[in-house]
Amino acid sequence: MSGLQASEEDVEEQLRTFMETLTDSEIYREFVDASEALDEDSEASALLREFQEKQQRMQRDFDQSLMSELQELQSEMDDNETIQRHREAQEALVELLQETNDVISEQIGREFAQSTGGGCC
Repeated sequence: MSGLQASEEDVEEQLRTFMETLTDSEIYREFVDASEALDEDSEASALLREFQEKQQRMQRDFDQSLMSELQELQSEMDDNETIQRHREAQEALVELLQETNDVISEQIGREFAQSTGGGCC
């Protein structure tokens, strides 16, 4: 076995360990649970879909009445426990991934990941 192969195997093993550690973390498990709860909550899912549809319409054509509807939907989303739980879990996961990226980037001397984030809400 060459030194290069051993090095690649070491990296793969460390990557597997990293992924297991991440998926075993409380923050990741809470995000998965919150995502499942959101999928199972038809009212919250419908609210999100409606908001996203109106948001897309707003990007094509600005309309003051549509803006008012979006603000109303945003307020409803802010009051929805399932959506809030998912939003908080997502923010915690993104923060964990950003911190992880910072540590890895510092160790390797360059930016490890170019972007993080995403979201549904």
